[in-house]
Amino acid sequence: MTAAFPFKHILITGGAGFVGSHLALAFRESFENLKISILDNLVRRGSELNLQVLLENDLEFYHGDIRCREDFDKIPPFDLMIDCSAEPSVQAGLDGKPDHLIQNNLNGTLNCLEMAHRNNAAFIFLSTSRVYPITPLAHLPFNVKETRFAFADSNEVTGWSAQGISEDFTLQGARSFYGASKLSGELMLQEYAYTYNMKAIINRCGILAGSRQMGKVDQGVITLWMARHLYEKKLSYIGFGGEGKQVRDILHPKDLFFLLLKQLEKVSDWNGQVYNVGGGNEISLSLRELTDYCQNITGKKVNISAVPETSPVDIPLYISDSRKAQQEFQWMPKYKNHDILEEIYQWMSAHKDQLRAYF
Repeated sequence: MTAAFPFKHILITGGAGFVGSHLALAFRESFENLKISILDNLVRRGSELNLQVLLENDLEFYHGDIRCREDFDKIPPFDLMIDCSAEPSVQAGLDGKPDHLIQNNLNGTLNCLEMAHRNNAAFIFLSTSRVYPITPLAHLPFNVKETRFAFADSNEVTGWSAQGISEDFTLQGARSFYGASKLSGELMLQEYAYTYNMKAIINRCGILAGSRQMGKVDQGVITLWMARHLYEKKLSYIGFGGEGKQVRDILHPKDLFFLLLKQLEKVSDWNGQVYNVGGGNEISLSLRELTDYCQNITGKKVNISAVPETSPVDIPLYISDSRKAQQEFQWMPKYKNHDILEEIYQWMSAHKDQLRAYF
């Protein structure tokens, strides 16, 4: 597809990662003459596989680290930055060593903001639902159903409804080092937007899932679950009694891309606004329901043990209330649970031997 686009050169940080690579390829498919550059340190396992696909699609790659401001110097002037770079583990720091996460997610984000400012570039920040604090989320009333937890009916908490968590939910309380580092990045972005009139916008994403993600227990669990079924390896329901009823909504990166296109049509209005972005109730699942999907798609069953103890940074239930983004940008996710999981399975099956070592 070829269409008018208000920018000439996009820089995507973390562009060889799961989300960054999906966005880069989607922009390339949609805008043939758009210059797209990727900055990535290739530290995360699997990024080298994504890089091969990116280079095959005429994308400029720069090996660099957002923590090193000098690594931006090699990149030609750009007019839009999409910051997909992050240490995404909510478990980071529980071992007493949060330095890497803070250096990457806070200092690295500051470098990205400063380089966007110097280039007079607009800025899209991919934040996270994890900015919302653990205790208020964990204490929301919910019902225990056969296969999942489900929010109970109540209108007593600001920012929470049957539709999930909205942008008005409280930010008071601890949220994990990961969530705190991303919230700090949001606050600095809003200072840049206010002080320098930077055109900037924040998307607080829930779980993003699709092909080419090297999932782990603490990040990318949807892909990990499918991989463990495909390769017939053990799994565990961890926390909340070990029953696997904890729930998250999910979103395909292509649906995130569709939202970005809508947002880019109104870039003149950007001033650091925040949007919750996710699949909502309709595109959500518990671990038990995820198991059923994986069993049905792969035709395999694996041993799943129960670990009743709950991590101090885990929550039983999170659903994104994305109505603000839906209403302002006339956007709705298209990929459903089965679409996302079937895509992951097809990708893994096509590269089964190559991917075995990653899972």
